[in-house]
Order: sequence, then structure tokens, then C-alpha cells
Amino acid sequence: MNAPPPAGTALPDPEPIRALTLIGQYRWRICALLFFATTVNYLDRQVLGILAPVLQKSIGWNEAQYGYIVTAFQAAYGISILVSGRIIDLVGTRKGYSISVVIWGLASMAHSLVRTPFGFGVARFALGIGEAGNFPAAIKAVAEWFPRKERALAVGIFNAGTNCGAVLAPLAIPWIALSFGWRAAFLFTGLTDFIWLMFWLRMYRKPAEHPKVSPEELAYIRSDPPTKEAPVPMSLLLRKPQTWAYSLAKMLSDPVWWFYLFWLPKFFSMKGLSLSHLGIPLAVVYVASSFGSVAGGWLSSFLLKRNWSVNRARKTTLLLCACLAVPAVLVPHVNNLWVAVALISLATCAHQGWSANLFTTVSDMFPQRTVASVVGIGGTVSAVAAMLTASLAGTVLQRTGSYHSLFFSAGVAYLVALSAFQLLAPKLSPAEL
Repeated sequence: MNAPPPAGTALPDPEPIRALTLIGQYRWRICALLFFATTVNYLDRQVLGILAPVLQKSIGWNEAQYGYIVTAFQAAYGISILVSGRIIDLVGTRKGYSISVVIWGLASMAHSLVRTPFGFGVARFALGIGEAGNFPAAIKAVAEWFPRKERALAVGIFNAGTNCGAVLAPLAIPWIALSFGWRAAFLFTGLTDFIWLMFWLRMYRKPAEHPKVSPEELAYIRSDPPTKEAPVPMSLLLRKPQTWAYSLAKMLSDPVWWFYLFWLPKFFSMKGLSLSHLGIPLAVVYVASSFGSVAGGWLSSFLLKRNWSVNRARKTTLLLCACLAVPAVLVPHVNNLWVAVALISLATCAHQGWSANLFTTVSDMFPQRTVASVVGIGGTVSAVAAMLTASLAGTVLQRTGSYHSLFFSAGVAYLVALSAFQLLAPKLSPAEL
């Protein structure tokens, strides 16, 4: 028999555990679904970057043509994310997400059929059309399933799927390509999309319609003050400074992530790494970025629980992430591969913490019914910038062969983005709609 605790010993407080049990946790299963969706989304888009050195020899494109292929994806992404955000707001998260996954899954498989640089451009364009729906749908799902105080953490968790996909890709894709050919790599990633879709259709409903959500969890999800449900025209959203605060911050920071995603394999290849040796350095970079996504989301949520204002908590975290991205300017100046990997890892870690909090500011400033639309506007603006950046990066590398200016821009972009965000949304005030 266990002895009783000594007199005066404080017993564990059962209330937090009891409250956790009573509230229910199904919303975190939904968060896991969003995590895996984002994982396969990034698995699809990462394949081209990893195989680029091989495809450059097999298909016969140059640096500028590769830039144009990446630009085709960005152009489609920019066009589609604006439309898909609006469609998701109209038809609902469950149906809108499903449509996006079907389109990008088929487009991923279509890469296996093409034989020319132009064909890859067409396949990438189709992939961009479908993949643009991922983040508007996921952010809207978080707004539907989580109260405000948990949203940054939920976004950070599902956004870590970008890094999980980017980690799995360099570990799996080279092996698949070397064992079965590069076309099999595109077929494999497309298949994973449809496996995820089966789980999504089986598990996802709105909280009020879901049979596995308890009344206590539903009340907790709805614990934020109610908002009006009148339709909001796009023209009104475009006139709000909060929309442009988010959009300009995305425009200035997103191209950096795309640069890392599509050009890091080529940068490491220039350092002498073959396809079979790319996996470990790239995996290290994206494992670090996974930590940044969750840690960035956790930090602002932690600060909110410490009674910081939403404005102070979000922007303190954004500032920290912006500062951690700056050392990337040193990457072209170091000769040791693993020092370069460490600096890039710090930068990608910072980007994902930044991204988790920037996404969350949309649900801080706008009601649920407009979240996907605002995310779509910001995605379109950032995709246009990324499209121009991709073409510019290809041209710079074709003419100079140097990454110096590209890494310098990547390092300072976040501080400029935060300045623009602060100018347009100094208090992170909710938009008056």
C-alpha cells in the first residue's frame, strides 16, 4: 500500500486534466488532417526542385528556362489562390479542399508524361492551380475549429507540414528516382494526395455538424465573441488596410521561401553534391524549419496566455523571426557545407515561425466568413512577387552564376516586411466590415 504524502505536500491539481477531458480534443484530429494535407502539398511541389539537376541534363533546360518553369507554377498559384479562397468561402471548407486536392493530385501525376521544358511548364501551371487552395482552406478550417487563443498554435502545427513534406521529399524522391526512374517519383506523390482525400471526406464536418464533437468542445470552440454573418464583398476587403498589411508582408517574405524550396538543391549541387547525397543536407534544413513553425505558433500563444495583447504577442514573435533570418546573407561567403546548412536552417526555421504568425493575423483581424478570401488576396499578391522573383533568379544565375545577391535579399526581406505590416496595421485592430 502506498504511504500518504507528508503533511503540507501540495497535491497535483486535477482540474486542468479534468477540464481537458470534459472539453474534448477532436479539433486536434482536424489539425492533424491539415498537417498531413500540407505535407503532401509540399511533397508534390518539392519533387521538381530535387530532380532539377537530373532533369536539366535529361530534358535539356538552362537556368533561365528553369526560372520560367518555376514562374509558370507561381503564375497559376497567384491566379488560383484568389479565386479558390473565394470559392472555399462560398462552397465550404470540406468541398473546396476536396476540389483542390483532386486538381493538384492529377497535375502531379501529369509530370510523368511530359518530355520538354514547355511540357513541364504546363504541368507546373496545373499544379499551381490546384495547390493554391491548400492554405485558404486550411486557415478557414482552423478558424472554424479553434478559438482565437489556440489558432496560432494550430496554424503552426499544420504549417509544419510544409517542412515535413520538404524533409520527406529529399529522403524519398532520390531513392524512388534512382530505383524506378524520375517519372515514378511524380506518380508516387500524386497517389499520396488521393489517399489523404479519402481520410478528409470521412472525417471532416463543421464542428456543429460533427457527431464526435461534444457539447463542451463545441462551446469551447465558440467561446470567442460572436461576429455578424452578412456577406462581405471583395471590393470592401480590398479597401481595408489590414488586407494590405497582410498582403504586403506576404509579398515581401514568401518569395524567400520559394527561393529556398526550388533553388537549394541546385545550390547544393553546385557545391558538388550528387542526387544521392542531397537528401541529408536538405532534410536537416527542413527539420529545422519544422521546429520553427511549431515554436513560432507556440510562442505567440504562450504570450497571449501570459496576458500579452494580441498585437504585442504576434509582432514580438514576428520581429524575433525576422531577426533570425538575417544571417542568411552570409551563406555565399562560407566554404564549409555544414556551416552553410546551419545558416540556411536558421533562416528556414525563422521563416516558418514568421509564416505561422502572419497567417494567424488574418483570423485576428477578420471574421471567419472572410478569412479564406483575405488569405487568397495575400496569396495572389505574394505569388505575383514570387513569379517575378523566380524569373529574376533564373536570369541572375544564368548571367552571373552567383548566389550572393539572392541570399542577401533573402536575409533582409523579413525586416522590410514587418515594417510594412506595422505601418498598415499598427494595432492589429479588427477590420470594420
